[in-house]
Amino acid sequence: MDGRLANRWRLTVNEKKFIETALASNLRIDGRNPLEYRKIIIKFGREDGSSEVQLGQTHVMGFVTGQLVQPYQDRQNEGMLLIFTEFSPMADPSFDPGHPGEYAVELGRIVDRGLRDSRAVDTESLCVLSGKLVWAIRIDLHIVDNGGNLIDAANIAALAALLTFRRPECTLGGDDGQEVIVHPPEEREPLPLIVHHLPVAITFAFLGSEGKLVVDPTHSEEAVMAGRLIATVNANGDICAIQKAGGEGVPQSAIMHCLQLASMCAISITKKINSAVEAYSTERALRKIKRHPTVAGNVSVAGSDVKEQNKTVEQVGGSELSRHHIERLKVVSEETCSSRSNDNDGDIKSSEQGGTSRGESKAMNFLGGPSNWYGASTFQYFF
Repeated sequence: MDGRLANRWRLTVNEKKFIETALASNLRIDGRNPLEYRKIIIKFGREDGSSEVQLGQTHVMGFVTGQLVQPYQDRQNEGMLLIFTEFSPMADPSFDPGHPGEYAVELGRIVDRGLRDSRAVDTESLCVLSGKLVWAIRIDLHIVDNGGNLIDAANIAALAALLTFRRPECTLGGDDGQEVIVHPPEEREPLPLIVHHLPVAITFAFLGSEGKLVVDPTHSEEAVMAGRLIATVNANGDICAIQKAGGEGVPQSAIMHCLQLASMCAISITKKINSAVEAYSTERALRKIKRHPTVAGNVSVAGSDVKEQNKTVEQVGGSELSRHHIERLKVVSEETCSSRSNDNDGDIKSSEQGGTSRGESKAMNFLGGPSNWYGASTFQYFF
């Protein structure tokens, strides 16, 4: 069963009339103007290639993974881009579990057409070995809560996940040069995907008998809309895809007006996506930086303290040793003078001068640091 029909059955006649009457006065039930977009919140997980987008009450998560597979026979030099959607009954009771419904298939095709037909992702760069191995990039979109306009939210989630995905680097080796070596992230930095531009999907709804145009319809507005147009446009104003499935006809002037509005919305949404991705890349780079506390100042201070302590020990030790030996030399000189008291005065004076000069020379040998003590004591024993 189509999710839109199930949603339409849950609305009462009074609710439908209230929405249409409010739009006649250029008002919407959530307080926005007819051409006003809801607030977009983009978050990322800690792993590369995971995104979470919240558009009002609509909540979508996107995950991107890669795998080495054999290429298609008609495109042996190009990788693959696959999109899968998952609609859970927890997001909306109208979603049936198991097999995807019509709305799930339509959402996946619109996102796939915008990325593939516009060649936003460089699939040739995903080729590892021509005709044998290429990278298959898989995008899984999980609908967490359906608050309306799932296509725009899923498209933003897919783009954000693609921009943050990193694939392992591959090289060719072996004897014949045909062996593929996949390097782990610890060995080589993973490589991002080459994305040329961002195709942004903008949904327009036509409500009431007069076909009132609104941007970014809510869950209740989708239940009463008479038609819908989805334009996929990039920031340069290039039209990547247009989807008009069923409903009442839309004149050409209305289509051109929608394309102009879509170009303006695409510029704003592209800036938000790039800003969020840039903030994530900065945070990712900071997580890889290993911080160590700087101890240079403490080491220098500690080194100066050690030098001062050594200097103090040298000064104290040298002064004590020199004082001790000077006193000892004085005693020796006095004994020499008393033993030679019978000699003449000239000999006594000469002996006293010689003893004093010898004591001064020996005292000078003990001046300095601890490294000179051993040499000085050996010099003393030698004499």
